[in-house]
Amino acid sequence: MAFGITRKELIEWKRKIDAGEIAFLTHYWYDERFPNAKTVTKVGCNDLNKLVQWGKKYGLKKEWIDYRAEGYSHFDLIGEWEIRILKAEGRFDSSRFFQKAKDS
Repeated sequence: MAFGITRKELIEWKRKIDAGEIAFLTHYWYDERFPNAKTVTKVGCNDLNKLVQWGKKYGLKKEWIDYRAEGYSHFDLIGEWEIRILKAEGRFDSSRFFQKAKDS
């Protein structure tokens, strides 16, 4: 279950994907399989080769892509992967979702 994002943010994420950009969307999330995870970052691109190559930089495997028939295929970044990659991409400090982690 996703929450904490606006419709505008979702539309912008989809627009960037449609434009062939590597697009990031972080939101609050709950899945009982990952009880310690409070957020997930979806990283997508409509150019799947570009997405695979981007993921390789961080040790992500193409098999981990959540392929969507309707489009918007993406990697789901969770936990330490999420934090490490967002920091490397310069997106961690500006994210409102990690304010507590930054303050600790």
